[in-house]
Amino acid sequence: MKALVFTAPSVVELHDVDEPFVRADEILVEVAAAGICGSELHGVRTPGFRTPPLVMGHEFAGTTPDGRRVAVNPILSCGRCDLCGRGRGHLCRRRALIGVHRPGGFAERAAVPASAVHVLPPGMAWTAAGLIEPIAYAVHTWNVAQVPEGARIGVIGCGSIGLLCVQLARARGAAAVAAADVSQRRAAIAERVGADVAGPALTGEFDVVFDAVGLPATRADALARLAPGGTAVWLGLLSPESGFDGADLVRSEKRVLGSFGYTPGEFAAAVTLAAEWDLSWVDTFPLADGARVFTDLMNGGTQPVKALLTP
Repeated sequence: MKALVFTAPSVVELHDVDEPFVRADEILVEVAAAGICGSELHGVRTPGFRTPPLVMGHEFAGTTPDGRRVAVNPILSCGRCDLCGRGRGHLCRRRALIGVHRPGGFAERAAVPASAVHVLPPGMAWTAAGLIEPIAYAVHTWNVAQVPEGARIGVIGCGSIGLLCVQLARARGAAAVAAADVSQRRAAIAERVGADVAGPALTGEFDVVFDAVGLPATRADALARLAPGGTAVWLGLLSPESGFDGADLVRSEKRVLGSFGYTPGEFAAAVTLAAEWDLSWVDTFPLADGARVFTDLMNGGTQPVKALLTP
């Protein structure tokens, strides 16, 4: 079968690979849509967490041999440790990720644990199905923040996760939603899908700021734009460095929280949300174009905002 393979630092190539081996507790998914994630672009440029050769792709949906249309939850936890027992399997110390620790959805077919599939609502478009995983990430981030009613929300970074945070904030009744991105096109999309205002930087004060970039400058800005007692949630992963003012954190009693992944319940909630949101900013490409699209984005391209590969 055909697959997009991470073969070396900064290199992805379309290859012929062996058909997946399907174990007794697994199911074969014929991939219909697989999203390219910013973490994969960074991971290919700077290998470490992902090791080549690898078929990536952790945001995907498709069809099972019995005809079910499903989305795949890529987080595989042990189910036995203390964290799993407390319902925090996404933080399991022995977790594995489809598309990172085992072959993922950048292929015509993928073998996944039967427990990882979620049946889609009738009639859901594959574009929406391919966005369920990042929507689940946004839902978890919102829950981590424990957003107060009527909060003023700021979002830094209008890639796919940032745009989904904007839409979720609007859907959850935020009093005001502002977004920031250096790309005028992405900022304009943020306004179209729910931001009251969007531009190159946040202005004013916010009760909650989501940093969907993950650079020292954006993390510092997330804190600087908080009202006293506010909460910054970091979900971007571009840099390990912080760069924030610790004294301001103390004097204004601000909070900084990290957000990673989602629970099974949050993934299930995302299945419902995906059918309701404006995802017109998502573009689809055949798997044959995957290496070109991936490489363009990896090298700094800003279009498309979100690319789905359709094997």
